[in-house]
Amino acid sequence: MSEKGRYINPLTDFGFKKLFGTEPNKVLLIDFLNQILPDRKIKDLTYSSGERQGLTEVDRKAIFDLYCIGDSGERFIVEMQKAKQNYFKDRSVFYASFPILEQGKKNTWDYQLDPVYSVGVLDFIFDDHKDEEELLHIVELKNQRCEVFYDKLKFVYIELPKFKKKEEELETHFDKWMYVFTHLSQLQDRPKKLQERVFTKLFEAAEIAKFTPKEREAYEESLKYYRDIKNVVDTSREEGREEGREEGREERNIEIARALKKSGVSIEIIIQSTGLSKKEIENL
Repeated sequence: MSEKGRYINPLTDFGFKKLFGTEPNKVLLIDFLNQILPDRKIKDLTYSSGERQGLTEVDRKAIFDLYCIGDSGERFIVEMQKAKQNYFKDRSVFYASFPILEQGKKNTWDYQLDPVYSVGVLDFIFDDHKDEEELLHIVELKNQRCEVFYDKLKFVYIELPKFKKKEEELETHFDKWMYVFTHLSQLQDRPKKLQERVFTKLFEAAEIAKFTPKEREAYEESLKYYRDIKNVVDTSREEGREEGREEGREERNIEIARALKKSGVSIEIIIQSTGLSKKEIENL
């Protein structure tokens, strides 16, 4: 993948937050969320700090890529995940507990909660979904008869590597968003299929030439992290296929962490990419 294009890579930390995590561009996040949420249309939202005030030291270190509150009180955690983790689903459930807990009120309270949505844009495919074509997964609590038990907590996952459509094959607005995530950094011009007003806004915000020197520096640093993670993960995956083994995932994560640490990637990013603890990484 060429990274010398005209537009930012939205899969980098800087690119993702630049396009979806700033007040001037929140129309982009609103439009995107409205394509993937099955039961809700957002008119407006407010960004909240990604740092959570948890009950313990571990809780307080939980930081979301984006955290926002909709005009009807619903909470949205939106994250870009670049590599698999051993306990990614556990992490999603754990993080979703913070927007629930923060709604607690002192004294008299009837426990009525606003909805919470955990949205993961994934640059990988779940092992248990690798043989399925479906790339958008919506998960909620159901009983033994598959009836919805609680409709105010939903997990939405998008497996980007499964999206294979070319520009001429784009049909829905959702298709167009997937094309943006997977092709934006490779484009030199705006595709004819992406002429809606929201994409006019996106391409203007994504043009690297319009960045300040400070933004360009931050983007280059973020791009280096992205390349390091992607190269190490891709190499590890290829070696695993050559050896014909699916087991030993923990050993491969250790090798990934060791390579990322050697490349100067921060411990926080290594934790997100491998699922290893801070102590395990420091001991490598």
